[in-house]
Amino acid sequence: MKNFFFLVWMMVCCISYAQQLPEIKVKGNRFVKAGNETVVFRGLDTSDPYKLRNDGHWNKRYFQEMKSWGANIVRFPVHPANWRTMGSEAYMQLLDEGIRWATELQLYVIIDWHSIGNLKTGKFFRPSYETTITETNGFWRAMAVRYGRNTTVAFFELFNEPVNNNEFGACSWAEWKALQEDMITIIRAEGATNIPLVAGFNWGYDLIEAGADPVAAEGIGYVSHPYPMKREKPWEDKWTKDWGFMAEKYPLILTEIGFSGKEEKGAHVPVISDESYGDAITAYCKEKGISYTVWCFDPHWGPMLISDWNFNTTRQGKYFKKALAE
Repeated sequence: MKNFFFLVWMMVCCISYAQQLPEIKVKGNRFVKAGNETVVFRGLDTSDPYKLRNDGHWNKRYFQEMKSWGANIVRFPVHPANWRTMGSEAYMQLLDEGIRWATELQLYVIIDWHSIGNLKTGKFFRPSYETTITETNGFWRAMAVRYGRNTTVAFFELFNEPVNNNEFGACSWAEWKALQEDMITIIRAEGATNIPLVAGFNWGYDLIEAGADPVAAEGIGYVSHPYPMKREKPWEDKWTKDWGFMAEKYPLILTEIGFSGKEEKGAHVPVISDESYGDAITAYCKEKGISYTVWCFDPHWGPMLISDWNFNTTRQGKYFKKALAE
């Protein structure tokens, strides 16, 4: 009987593994599949799976809608407060569902530890983002154990938006870099093959210090969140100076872009702009082979891509739905 259950378990594991997507690796400044095929990601940010479950929209239809827009990747922002509220096992069951739907629809996944603030000083933007070094490291250990060999989960975004200004307290790049390297060591100690994604300061925007002193790990990518009000027009030369230069040496993915008209619900600094921002950021990414995901596929979290749960588009939703389809 024990042998029978072992064989059933092995069959389930094999089926699960067979259904995963082709593994993504880092080669130079590119993400690649087997055969050295370059992959450029164009996708969407979900809202927190816990929030979507409570709204009644954490379901396959939600993923089908994202796929119908032309996405090839989705990003799950896991807020530390929601992780604690649900408990790790219950939350991972939510992630299991989302990863299964994503796999069925040929969508890769980024799991994002969605905190904003200073992990060193313990000062955060809102209570939902509050965490500790110990909890953050524990989260990534749990992700590595659960999803470290799941090739659909291509990326682990280590920390959403680090901040080290006067409000949140001091943290040098050397200190932040060491914290990131510890997370990567923890993940890889579990045998995980997912690609770690590293953000710089200024709310995940600035990679200048990372360029001068890169994280001491192979096979990683870098991220930026270049919302339109981070810099004034014209943007392109400033983007290159602040973060775009990294794409010459490392794979780069903009895990949050987006805009909102100042008249729209949810408009706030730094996202207020218009379609000229969409034209600029998509053209810039196309020219340099940079991947991106757009925030946010939810009618409540700005800048919103949809205005309701019938998936009617907002202003930026109309823009990026067309951009992704192209």
